[in-house]
Amino acid sequence: MTRHVWSEGTPIYRQLMELLLARIMDGTYAEGALLPSVRQLASDYQINPLTVAKAFQELAIEELAEKRRGIGFVVKPGVRLALQNRERARFLREEWPTIKARMQRLGIDPRTLLDD
Repeated sequence: MTRHVWSEGTPIYRQLMELLLARIMDGTYAEGALLPSVRQLASDYQINPLTVAKAFQELAIEELAEKRRGIGFVVKPGVRLALQNRERARFLREEWPTIKARMQRLGIDPRTLLDD
C-alpha cells in the first residue's frame, strides 16, 4: 500500500473517518460489508490502533457503521444515500457559491460544461 500523507490541523482519526466514508460512497465498502479490522487499517496506514479504534467509535456514534460482536464493524444499510445527501448539501452550502462566483467572473456558461 502506498503511504498516506495526513494533513496537519485535523486529527488523524477524523481524516481516517473521511477516508472510510469516501470509500463507502464510491462503493469500495458496500452497505452491509465488513470494514477492515483495526489491526489491518493501523498496519496499512502506519498509525496507532487506538487512532483507528477512535475512528470506528465515531462512525458508530454517527450511526454510519455498527459493531457486531466477534465480527467487527459493518457498514449500516442506507448509509451511502445518507452520505450522498449530506455531502451534496455541504457542497451546495460551502463550495458551490465560490465555484459559481468564479465561473461568473470568468464568463463560463454552466451549460457548456455539460456538453463536454
